Amino acid sequence: MVDLTRMLNRFTARKTAIAGGVLACLWLLINPQVSLSGGMNAERAAWKAKYHRPAEIPFPSDNPYSESKADLGRTLFWDPLLSRSRTLSCASCHNPGLSWSDGLPHAIGDNKTALSLRTPTLLNVAWTPQLGWTGHFSSLESVTFGPITSSGNMNLPKEVLVKRLSAIPGYRSAFQKAFGEKAITAHKIELALATYERSIVSGTAPFDRWIGGDQAAISEAAKRGFDLFNGKAHCASCHEGWAFTDSSFHDVGVAKGDDIGRGKLFPTSETLRYAFKTPTLRDVARRGPYMHDDSVPTLEKVIDLYDRGGIDRPSRADGIKPLHLSDQEKSDLIAFLKTLTAAPQQVSAPVLPR
Repeated sequence: MVDLTRMLNRFTARKTAIAGGVLACLWLLINPQVSLSGGMNAERAAWKAKYHRPAEIPFPSDNPYSESKADLGRTLFWDPLLSRSRTLSCASCHNPGLSWSDGLPHAIGDNKTALSLRTPTLLNVAWTPQLGWTGHFSSLESVTFGPITSSGNMNLPKEVLVKRLSAIPGYRSAFQKAFGEKAITAHKIELALATYERSIVSGTAPFDRWIGGDQAAISEAAKRGFDLFNGKAHCASCHEGWAFTDSSFHDVGVAKGDDIGRGKLFPTSETLRYAFKTPTLRDVARRGPYMHDDSVPTLEKVIDLYDRGGIDRPSRADGIKPLHLSDQEKSDLIAFLKTLTAAPQQVSAPVLPR
């Protein structure tokens, strides 16, 4: 004879278990950082806390922001008068449509010959303490006349540029509005261009929306890639924080030949031999080819390079060593890196004074 009481008890217990499982699944969907064991994924949460965007742009006390100075800097940035041939402007190499770089293996100078290094992006340079692939510029202001006066780049002496701009009434008025006087000097050109360049900030990417709380902003593969980026793959040891760079210099096992990078500035330092600036990873999916010397064509090849550990030599950074990543892990890292690219910014060229 069937024990109806026992059957009812079993049926009730089964319904309770099913209901509990459904509720658990719903809770996980609402709170994806909570594991089945009920423990918060504290490690991922701690990592995420390091990637919040800053609230404002830092401007130095000796070159504070003003709208008139930024407007003047923007005009100068787009003006080909800054090159000897009057055909090359700052925007020629730092194109906003190409994430403020030029998409070329090597920069092309005023004399139409290729330079030895790639054009670095200007994204988030306001937060960069030392500029250039080897850090030979101590501030944005000091960068200004590096490319302008370089014979291989824009090839224009300071005094010639000052004379050209001083001959234009529209520029005299713009300098007076920005600085309180019409006189145009090389230092004022530096201040204006640096002010505008500090306003160049990477746009909000899917990654930023995820950090802000939108759990659907990036895929599960990208989230796994984020864990790898901060964990097993050690990427965050150099590409740290919201700008994805420590603004420092490392030999990642890729540089070859006579260009020893920052080692040229510190010839007795073994660790700085073949060391180059850690580039930001913002908009990285749109900024190939990669590395300072364009030696790596795709993001997939970049991951392969780091997985191998690059060239083993005394100067190679301690964190660069074979990673033994699986194909799935490499794919997840690529998925994550693609979430760092924002929609292209709409930037219009100014009307140039003449």
